[in-house]
This record gives sequence, structure tokens and C-alpha cells, in this order.
Amino acid sequence: MARNRKYQSAAIRFGPALKAFLLCLLIGGSAVGYVWQKNQIYQLGQQIKLRETHLKQLAAKNITLEQQLQDMRKLPFLEQKAKNLGLAAPLPSQVWRLPEPARDSPRPGAEAQYAAREKSRDVNAMNNFCRRP
Repeated sequence: MARNRKYQSAAIRFGPALKAFLLCLLIGGSAVGYVWQKNQIYQLGQQIKLRETHLKQLAAKNITLEQQLQDMRKLPFLEQKAKNLGLAAPLPSQVWRLPEPARDSPRPGAEAQYAAREKSRDVNAMNNFCRRP
């Protein structure tokens, strides 16, 4: 026998409405997530573009500074700067030439002496050991 709707439980009556609400919530949440993701991609693209232009500017500035440094290292520029500061080349009598010291090389005789010293120590130690009563 068919039952009347007014005697059905509330869970059965609101079940389809709840399913429809959850489905709309899922679709709406997905749409908001999609728009947010597209917005993030756009913002990151703008940041990348801004940083690439900044990098190009820095590279161009680096090239000009490198060229300026090369020009400053040239002899005519340095001589002009020295003249502007009131400096002059030293007289030959003011220059002291020092010989470069020779590098210390290991002496082959020193090793033989060390070995001989060690041998004499060993012999002395052995003699002292043997003399003890």
C-alpha cells in the first residue's frame, strides 16, 4: 500500500535538495578555483616579464661598466690621472732594485744527518739498555 507523503521522514524529502546543493557547490567551487588559477598564472607571467626586463637592463649596465673599466685601465688614462694629481715618474736614482731571493730548496745532506742522529740515538739507547744489571 502506498504511503502518503506527509508521513515520509524529513531526510527522504531533503535528500534530493541536499544533493543538488552539493553539486552546485562543487561546480561553483571548481569555477572559482579555475578563475583563481588563471589569475595566478597571469600575475606570475607579469612578474617574470618585469624581472626579465630588469635583467636586460642590468646586463646592459654591466657591459657599459666593463667598457668603462677597460678604458680606465689603459696607460694614457692612468698617466692623465697621475698628472692631474700632481704625480711624476721617479728619477732613476730614486728607484731601488732588489734581487729576488732564491727559493729555499731541501738540502739532501740534512736528511742524512737526521738519519745519522737517529741511528746514534738508537745505538746509545741499546747500549744503555744492555749495560743495566
